[in-house]
Amino acid sequence: MPRLAYVNGRIVPLAQASVSIEDRAYLFADGIYEVASIFGGALFDWPLHLERMARSLNELQIRAPMSDAALRIAAERLIRKSGVSTGMLYLQITRGAARRDHAFPDARTPPGLSMIARPFDFSRRVPEQQVGMTAITAADQRWSRRDIKSVALLPNVIAKQAGKEAGAYETIMIDPDGTVTEGSSTTVWVVDRDGTIVTRPLSHAVLPGLKRRRLIGLLEDAGETVAERSYDVAALKDAAEVFVTSTSSPVMPIVSIGGEAVGDGTPGPASLTACRLMWEEIERQTGWTPRAGSPGGD
Repeated sequence: MPRLAYVNGRIVPLAQASVSIEDRAYLFADGIYEVASIFGGALFDWPLHLERMARSLNELQIRAPMSDAALRIAAERLIRKSGVSTGMLYLQITRGAARRDHAFPDARTPPGLSMIARPFDFSRRVPEQQVGMTAITAADQRWSRRDIKSVALLPNVIAKQAGKEAGAYETIMIDPDGTVTEGSSTTVWVVDRDGTIVTRPLSHAVLPGLKRRRLIGLLEDAGETVAERSYDVAALKDAAEVFVTSTSSPVMPIVSIGGEAVGDGTPGPASLTACRLMWEEIERQTGWTPRAGSPGGD
């Protein structure tokens, strides 16, 4: 399988891909990104990614490098040439390359666009979902505009590394007032003792996760009670169930936090329902399922 990258209009071998040392993403983390899942060669929920990307660009006053239609053509061409059937597409847009100066460069400076498609075995998530994963908590040290999908991810990196060193799947971040925000790379959900499925309301404090957006609709259509409200670390640890969502883990039950069991220490019914609903939606959109021999399966 060729390792390729799209860089500012050209598809090149990954080892030869490069951007200017004056690109503002390198100098100032002045850019945004998206990560979309690929199932059977098809992009999942791509219109939602375009919508969120446009919002992030608008918030940072970065011009879109091309039209949505042209971007889709470029992304699908890269996926096809890379030979990726099931995996992820990473897309990054920056303010472009210009002499180092904190203020924005001339408006005529072209934005930078790069993309990489790489394989990822989503089918491995199924056995992981059946047993669940672990998490720890850590202080949320990020900036105040977490709703923008910025490439400035150093606090997330530090939190993820802390989880890795603790042998945990995810690090759940806590604001100074004790409010749960989100995971280092996931949206966090809790299930109350009364069975209500709860996740944080959208604000500048959290990223508008696309799996979050999709799953709220799926759960409500299935008759589940969903509430968008803030909750603190005490409620997190007292929850009957906890699960997280993200591009690489569409839904993942969390069965212990900081070494303490969540509920009875196994994935609960609401978490497993969420897993099932997401796989069904992926199949509906793309025809892919994690079952062996399914269309587009690896």
